[in-house]
Amino acid sequence: MSDHEAPPCCALSTVVSPVDLKITVRKDPTRPYVGLENILSRGTHLVGWSLASSSISTNSVFEAGDVLFGKLRPNLRKCVIAPFDGYCSTDILVLRPNIDIDPSFAGKVLRTERVGAAAEMTAVGTKMPRTSWKHLSELKVFCPVRPEQSKIAHVLDTLDTVIHETEAIIAKLKAVKQGLLHDLLTRGIDANGELRPPQAEVPRLYKESPLGWIPKEWAYKTFGALCESSAFGPRFPSDAYDERGPIAALRTTDMDGEGNISLATMPRAAISPAVLADHLLRAGDIVISRSGTCGVTGVFAWHDIPVVPGAFLIRFRMHDVHFSRFYRRYFNSVKGRPYLERLAVGGVQKNIKGSDVLSLLVPTPSTAEAVAIAERIEAIEAHTEANQQLLNKLELQKAGLMDDLLTGRVRVTPLLESA
Repeated sequence: MSDHEAPPCCALSTVVSPVDLKITVRKDPTRPYVGLENILSRGTHLVGWSLASSSISTNSVFEAGDVLFGKLRPNLRKCVIAPFDGYCSTDILVLRPNIDIDPSFAGKVLRTERVGAAAEMTAVGTKMPRTSWKHLSELKVFCPVRPEQSKIAHVLDTLDTVIHETEAIIAKLKAVKQGLLHDLLTRGIDANGELRPPQAEVPRLYKESPLGWIPKEWAYKTFGALCESSAFGPRFPSDAYDERGPIAALRTTDMDGEGNISLATMPRAAISPAVLADHLLRAGDIVISRSGTCGVTGVFAWHDIPVVPGAFLIRFRMHDVHFSRFYRRYFNSVKGRPYLERLAVGGVQKNIKGSDVLSLLVPTPSTAEAVAIAERIEAIEAHTEANQQLLNKLELQKAGLMDDLLTGRVRVTPLLESA
């Protein structure tokens, strides 16, 4: 193809044909049934299925290699290649690749932005919008010869495999973290840097406390005994916010469920830092959400301008800042969060009192052990974050490749010729 020659295009009906076979009775109850809930938005694989016996309504019939395209709420972009024969919801279009069409290529064409946008534009209905094959069949799509289709599919499938492997690593790391977090917060780390054996195996290493069994070396104290001071965040008038202001406000919405703080989303205010000097956050300060989603705990590290906590946060400053990282993990865990959540009082909008948090009993390891526990957790979080960044990079790369290869903007013909 010359530089100015248009890439080969055809109607979508040349790539796939609809399969209209339906079944209501005499289903094979052992065959898989796929509903829209089994297809992730913009996903590439099924995330599960049920037995056909679970569906009493009319179903569409599909075969392995067919493309399952969600026609209900097409903005969700649900489209996968069927890995087996089975039945599916009638809100799913069953599209079979035509002769001389690579099934994997067909699935990728139907996951392109061009097809997805067309499905959205042609959807009919307000609450339950649906597209139809009639409205999609004549849409023009890139369709090269079979060898080039297969090469495109192979390139994208290879990238998909790496993406799925990275997703699996992230899921495994998150599961490992939860198990490790429980062990570290109940058993701690001994003088040799190892997890202590469980209490059931070596009871002499533990003692009873109001918090349950804790390592003998640990104490239990009120959280207030470990804090130098605490304070609610100030309230800003609505006209105080200014994107060029000299001070930033940390809000509950600037923290995720694990207390990770986003500096980029914090609004700024046109208030002098000197006026709010008593409220300014220092590195190592703990902030706990007191309203809405109560009990989310973060640790402030730094920012290039002064920061104050918002009105729905309580700031706690510890005598020994090394404990901050430990108690962030403790209060965000299934071990510690319930204690904070039980403090929340009120009707629709529950609130936590700072004085009640200060009165909470908490497990207290030595400073060295608290730091070691936090470092173990942070190491696995750093590993997870590195893989998440890799996943983000791969997904961007995939989006770019799909846009290039499935529109014909970039051709794989030179690869075929060299092969």
